[in-house]
Amino acid sequence: MSSTTIEEEPRPQTDTPARRSLWGRLIRELWFHVIVGAVLGIAVGLLFPTVGAALTPLSDWFIALVKMIVIPVVFCVVSLGIASMDSLRKAGRVGVKALSYFIVLSLLSMLIGLVAANTFKPGEGLNIDPSTLNAGAVPVDEHDSPGSLVEFVSSTIPESFFGALTGHTILAALLVSILFGSALNVSGGAGKPITRALQSLQTVIFKIVLWVMWLAPLATFGALAAVVANYGTQSLQQLGYLILIFMGTCVFYVVIVLGVIARACGMNIFSVMRYFKEELLIALSTCSSEAILPQLIKKLEALGVGKSTVGIVVPAGFSFNLDGSAVYLTMAALFLAQAVGVPLDWGQQLAIVGVMMLTSKGTAGIAGGAFIVLASTLSAVGDIPLAALALIVGIDRILNEGRVFINVLGNVMAAVVVGKWEKDFDPVIARQALARRTLT
Repeated sequence: MSSTTIEEEPRPQTDTPARRSLWGRLIRELWFHVIVGAVLGIAVGLLFPTVGAALTPLSDWFIALVKMIVIPVVFCVVSLGIASMDSLRKAGRVGVKALSYFIVLSLLSMLIGLVAANTFKPGEGLNIDPSTLNAGAVPVDEHDSPGSLVEFVSSTIPESFFGALTGHTILAALLVSILFGSALNVSGGAGKPITRALQSLQTVIFKIVLWVMWLAPLATFGALAAVVANYGTQSLQQLGYLILIFMGTCVFYVVIVLGVIARACGMNIFSVMRYFKEELLIALSTCSSEAILPQLIKKLEALGVGKSTVGIVVPAGFSFNLDGSAVYLTMAALFLAQAVGVPLDWGQQLAIVGVMMLTSKGTAGIAGGAFIVLASTLSAVGDIPLAALALIVGIDRILNEGRVFINVLGNVMAAVVVGKWEKDFDPVIARQALARRTLT
């Protein structure tokens, strides 16, 4: 009896260090802080709505800090990626493969949204009279409209070299970065000191990024407190079916489409999501893909994707590969048509897809770009009254959660796919990185 007592007594003591070790690891994890911020934000929004509504600046300040550093990150990563390539021919090949992949995935995403809206018909039966809608509630600025192809191309060309680096347009910065990296690539020995200086600058910039990212829990707290305080459950009751169908379609897209792509690359999509959980949580809470671009680049390189491939694919992807937004565009357009009683045959629906394929590439870097694309498409097609957009203004922030999640995860897989095509992806390193992340 006494021996049994001696064996059982130490057990609580041996469990205690393990629990302390687990708690210690959680405290050091950014994703844990983000979850705590999210829970507290929701609680404040529900219990103290006046306070919650006033916390919006916390999220706005964080996004402003991130935007401050995104353009320098893009410049360093893209320039160094191209400068380190064996030849400019490889850079062009990577770019062409990336754009081809973006176009195919964008088209597939829009068609999936189209099929889901036709199958479940979330707007059918609402019978809304467009004349009763408040068109003034639609926050669309004509100056933000993508405009023609000529205007789009013109907007990507900066007024000056340094103007692109001090502005906020990723496409203009991407153009300057490609030109600068290409010039470094062909400059030989004369460009090596500049390349080394850029490498040092990148190290410093990523240190700043690390500091900024630790403010993400505060941004999450403020963003969710404001959303819950401002919208509550009213919007969910009115348009809950659309939200449910859209989120279900997003889950289908992630599990089936991205899941198949991940499997073809030798990975499991759930392991990939676990590996990028901090970035996905921050993007979801702030509704900003730009907020995690620097960290995404570092972790993709650690996943085994070559620096040069990541440097081209990821910045370009956040301008041209917005799969979540593509799903949203076609589903939202058909929802509005069904809600106001405008029948659309398949020819008209495919015409909308064609217009969206063009206009969606002209809103990179514009806040609320997907909503602007939807507005410009309705204006161009003319079948659905623009005032109908007032129906989804209140829940656009909620729908943006699914858009951002797929946009981020879709660009992760784009970098992996193009890296695999270019033999610039190491699956062994990827498996090791995913396994380490699973264990922690």
